[in-house]
Amino acid sequence: MAILQCSSSCAILLALLIALLFIDPTSSTSRKAIENEKHESSHHAGFRVKLHHVDSGKNLTKLERVQHGIKRGKSRLQRLNAMVLAESTADSTQLESPIHAGNGEYLMELSIGTPPLKYPAVLDTGSDLIWTQCKPCTQCYNQPTPIFDPAKSSTFSKLSCSSNLCNALPSSNCNDGCQYMYSYGDYSVTQGVLASETFTLGDSKVHNIGFGCGDDNEGNGFQQASGLVGLGRGPLSLVSQLKEPKFSYCLTNMDDSKTSVLLLGSLAREKGTKAITTPLLRNPSQPSFYYLSLEGITVGANQLSIEKSTFEVGSDGSGGIIIDSGTTITYLEESAFSTLKKEFISQTQLPVDKSGTTGLDLCFTLPSGKTKVEIPKLVFHFKGGDLVLPAENYMIADSNLGVACLAVGASSGMSIFGNVQQQNILVNHDLEKETISFVPTQCDQL
Repeated sequence: MAILQCSSSCAILLALLIALLFIDPTSSTSRKAIENEKHESSHHAGFRVKLHHVDSGKNLTKLERVQHGIKRGKSRLQRLNAMVLAESTADSTQLESPIHAGNGEYLMELSIGTPPLKYPAVLDTGSDLIWTQCKPCTQCYNQPTPIFDPAKSSTFSKLSCSSNLCNALPSSNCNDGCQYMYSYGDYSVTQGVLASETFTLGDSKVHNIGFGCGDDNEGNGFQQASGLVGLGRGPLSLVSQLKEPKFSYCLTNMDDSKTSVLLLGSLAREKGTKAITTPLLRNPSQPSFYYLSLEGITVGANQLSIEKSTFEVGSDGSGGIIIDSGTTITYLEESAFSTLKKEFISQTQLPVDKSGTTGLDLCFTLPSGKTKVEIPKLVFHFKGGDLVLPAENYMIADSNLGVACLAVGASSGMSIFGNVQQQNILVNHDLEKETISFVPTQCDQL
C-alpha cells in the first residue's frame, strides 16, 4: 500500500524566469569569438531551460491547481481528439461544434530577433510549429510582451516556397514568401508568413530557426504567452531544427515553488540507473504525437482486465495513448477508466465522495483527524518496464475540503498520460532511437 501525506497544499509564490546554460569551448581571442559566432548553433553543448507552470505565483492549493488544469485539459483533450478525427475521416460534421484549444501547462522564455525581444511561449509536445504574433496584426490577442516587429530585426528573412520547412507545413500558399496556416484542430489557428530568425536561449544565439510570424491568430488558448514552441516529432519543431534528437524535461510537484527544467541536446541524457525505457509508437494520422507502448495497469496487487487493443493505435488512427506535458491529469479510454475506478473503490477503505464538487471523477471522503491514509499502489506496465507511481502522482488530497481525489479521468477516444503522473520523473525523449525513458528524479536537484 502507498502512504499519502494529507496536509494542506502550499501556494506557489515565485514566478520562474528562464535561465539557460550554454558551454562555448573557444578561446577568448576576438578572431575566434567572431568565428564561433558564425557556428555557435552547431557547436553548443546543449541548452538548459527553466520552466514555470501557468499557475505559478497564484495563491492556490494543489487541488485548485489540478482543477484549473482539468478545465484546460478537457479543451485540450477535445482538440487532440479532433485533430485525429480530422485526419481519419472526411465527415467534417464531427468538427462543427466550436472547441477551444488548451493553452498548455508550462511556459518557457526565449528571445527572438536582433536585437532580441523577449518571447514567453507555451511549451507543447503535442505540436510542431514554432510561432509568435507579428506586426502588422490583422487579428492578434493580448499578450504579455510587445508584439514582435520583423521590420526592426536585422536577422529576419522570409522563407521561400521551395524551402524544406515550407514543404513540411500541413497547409501553405505561395505569396510573397511561404504563407502558412496552422490549425489546432478547432477554431484556434495561426496564420502568416514562415520566416527564419535568430533565437536567443539565455546568452546563446541559435541562427536560422524557422518559425511562423503570425499576423492573424485566433483562439482562446494562448493569452498567457506570446506564442508557442512545438516540441513534436515533425521537422518544424524546435528539437528537430536544432538537429539534436534528444530532449528531456523534469517537472517538480505542481504545489512546489521549485524549478522545473527542459534540457535540449547533449544535456538531455539519462541520469541514474533506474530508467524504464519504452518504444515510441507511430500514428500515420498524427506523426508528431509521442505514442507510448502501454500494455496494462495494476491497482494494488490486481492487474486490471483491460483489452490489449485499448492502448493500441487503430488502423483508422484512433485510440492509443500519448504522453503530453500540456495535459494535467491522465485520461484513459472510458472502459479502461471504469475498470480502474471500480478497483480503486474496492481497495480503498474510505467512503466515496458523491458531492461532485471537485471536478474529478473519483474522490474519497477523508476521516477527520487523520493525517495519513492508505491507498492502493498504481503501476503502469510499459513495454520495457513497469512505472510504479508515488502516491502524490495520482492521488490529490485536500484536508480543508476533507477529500482525496484520483488524478485520472475518462476519455472518449485517445488516452493521455498527463503531467501530474510525470512529477519528479526525468522524461527523456530520444527521437533517433524512438524511445522514451522514465527516471525517478528529484527535479529541483538537476
